[in-house]
Amino acid sequence: MMHTNTMKGTAVLGGGCFWCTEAVFKMLKGVTSVEPGYAGGHTANPTYSSVSAGDTGNTEVVKIEFDPNVIIFHDLLTVFFAAHDATQINRQGNDIGEQYRSIILYTNIAQKAVAEKFIEELNDSADEGDAIVTEVKKFETFYPAEQEHIDYYAQNKNKGYCQIVIAPKLQKVQQQFSALLDRNKLH
Repeated sequence: MMHTNTMKGTAVLGGGCFWCTEAVFKMLKGVTSVEPGYAGGHTANPTYSSVSAGDTGNTEVVKIEFDPNVIIFHDLLTVFFAAHDATQINRQGNDIGEQYRSIILYTNIAQKAVAEKFIEELNDSADEGDAIVTEVKKFETFYPAEQEHIDYYAQNKNKGYCQIVIAPKLQKVQQQFSALLDRNKLH
């Protein structure tokens, strides 16, 4: 008798604006869903406005559901660290504030170990670079973003932010990680 492995992994990552991170992770093989939202803070049920104001402690994140038989957490981290500047404290480019901080919210102890080792290896490999400031914190609660933020890039490709900020990130990921891409999902 054949058994189908229905394992599912969940990763929660914040690397700046969730419009960017959502678009990046949606391109990958083995990623079954990417949902923008808020996590990591002290305020329950935050909204885009309250998170943008910077006083909720929450970060713009994406909750990624993935098939670990196709893509592993380490691969997700490889793309994550390539798609944003993890050496900037509380900012990504022009997006400034703790809501844009680099954060990995681990969903199990194995993810915590992989994330900490990954960061240690990055720091050890860069003798002259800035240190990684990515926060590694236990995942607690995910608050989904409002409807207008879901699949933002796909619905707004012609807007300035999408063309100037998101499209170059997608091109970079496509060039560097072609083996991880699902050709059916490319924008």
